[in-house]
Amino acid sequence: MGYQLKNEQLIVDIAEQGHYRGTRFDWSGFITGVTLRQGNHSFCVPESPTPGLGTGGEGLCNEFGIADPIGYEETQPGEMFPKLGVGLLTRGDEAAYQFYKQYPVVPFRQEVIQDSASELSYTIYPQECRGYAARLEKRVRLEDHRLIIDYNLHNEGSKTISTTEYNHNFLGMDQRGIGPGYTLKFPFELEPEVDEEGSMDHMLFQGREIHWSGRQESWFYFRLRGAAQAYKPQGWIWDLFHSESRAGVREISTYTVDSIAVWGEKHVISPEIFIRLHVAPGEIYSWSRVYEFYKA
Repeated sequence: MGYQLKNEQLIVDIAEQGHYRGTRFDWSGFITGVTLRQGNHSFCVPESPTPGLGTGGEGLCNEFGIADPIGYEETQPGEMFPKLGVGLLTRGDEAAYQFYKQYPVVPFRQEVIQDSASELSYTIYPQECRGYAARLEKRVRLEDHRLIIDYNLHNEGSKTISTTEYNHNFLGMDQRGIGPGYTLKFPFELEPEVDEEGSMDHMLFQGREIHWSGRQESWFYFRLRGAAQAYKPQGWIWDLFHSESRAGVREISTYTVDSIAVWGEKHVISPEIFIRLHVAPGEIYSWSRVYEFYKA
C-alpha cells in the first residue's frame, strides 16, 4: 500500500519498502507522487512510460555515487562494495562501474516510522564492508507548500566516505508531454555541454531560461558548464513552470552545489543537482532538499 503524507496544501505518495529493488536508486523515501491540492496538479512521472524499460526511477528518487561508487575501484571481481541507500553490491568483472547495470545485492536493513500525518522517518543501518560502514537517516516532511527531505549520513566505518548524491526529479506537469508551455530556469546564465547533437533541436536557451519551440521527441542530456561557480545561494536553484496549467515546482535547498545536469525524454524533465560528500570516520554529514510546489 505504501505511505501517504498530507497537509492542507500537498498530498505525497511514498512507495512501500520493496517496491523498488534495483541497484541504482536509494530504496528509502521513494516518492512516487506529489499532488498540489490547489488545482489538483500532479508532478511526478516514471522514468519510462513503458513498464520494464529504464532503471526503475520514478518521481523524486535520489542516488548516491552514479559515477563514483564507494570503494568500487579497490574491489576485485567477486567482492562486494557498498551502494548507499541500497546495500552491498557484488562486482562482477574488471569493467568500470555502470549505474544502469543490475548488480547482485545484499540489501541494507532499513526501518520506517510514520511520525505524523505529514512526516515519515527512515533509518538505513550499516553493514561493514572492507572498512566502509554508514548509517543513513532520512526524514520526509511537509511544511505548507514545501516538501522537505532531510539527510544525516553517519560514517561508522574506518575509511572516509567520498562520493556524490543527487535527486533525479522525474517531473512532468499533469502528465503533459515536454514541449511548448514548459520553462526551466536557473539563477545564472546557462552554458550547456551537450552529450549528443540533435537531441535538443526544439530547446531554446535564452539567458537563464530554457523553452521549447516544439514537442520533445527524443531523450536529451546536458551538463551546465561552470554551474558550481555560477550558482550563488539566492532562494532557489531551479524552477520548472508550465504556462497552461499555471503549476510549478522549484528547489529552494541551500547546500553547496557541486555540479548540475539536466536529463529528459518526451514525457519527463529532470533537473539534477549534485552535492559532494566527504565524510571522515566518526563524522556526520547533514543536508536537506527542499521543494516548493505552487500555482501562479
